[in-house]
Amino acid sequence: MKKIALIPARVESKRFYGKLLEKLSGVPIILRTYQSAIETNVFDDVFVVTHNDEIIDLMKSINGKYLKSSSNHESGTDRIAEVAIDFKYDIIVNLQGDEPFIDQLSLEELVNGFNDKEVKMASLMRDFNDKDELNNPNNVKVIVDKDNYSINFSRIPMNSDNINYKHIGVYAFRKETLIEFSKMGKTVMEKKEKIECLRYIENGGKIKMFKTDFSGISIDTPEDLIRAEEYLKRQ
Repeated sequence: MKKIALIPARVESKRFYGKLLEKLSGVPIILRTYQSAIETNVFDDVFVVTHNDEIIDLMKSINGKYLKSSSNHESGTDRIAEVAIDFKYDIIVNLQGDEPFIDQLSLEELVNGFNDKEVKMASLMRDFNDKDELNNPNNVKVIVDKDNYSINFSRIPMNSDNINYKHIGVYAFRKETLIEFSKMGKTVMEKKEKIECLRYIENGGKIKMFKTDFSGISIDTPEDLIRAEEYLKRQ
């Protein structure tokens, strides 16, 4: 199977405007994420997908690979679907530009999951570290069935006999599933929770979840950037 990682990138984040251009130990976050994805050696190719000229200039400065998209996308998955139509890759992985610490073993398990022909879309999850992390609405929760297919996602802890796991925002698709996903209209729960993968569930799709022990940092706020700097110093 041929595998490609696409990193959708924009600067208009409401919680932390321009965060992908912020520097983490002297390197813009988007470039750290791009370079980390390449260094895993999991993918046949890695591209940043953006409409933003500043991000494009950054990619050019390192001779990095990028694809220019429309500016009219509300979700990262819709952005990568625009450029993926003519791809000849079997598996397309959507990596979040604001998660610069990437775990090779987790990504290998994720893409190898597609050896099961029943898997059309997959993602990652881990245990919560504490109650504060669980109750933080920036951390998406997921509950799964006995076969580790997602039942529901939410920004608040879900009352359930099933364990609430922390969703890690990495999505992997078969190419045809990605294109199908992008043609689905936004759904009620997707709009309410602002969690794009709910669109697939509300349309009857199944998302295979793979559990990891890796605990990276998603940079959603200036405080997260400080935590990321501290994390790097400990490495």
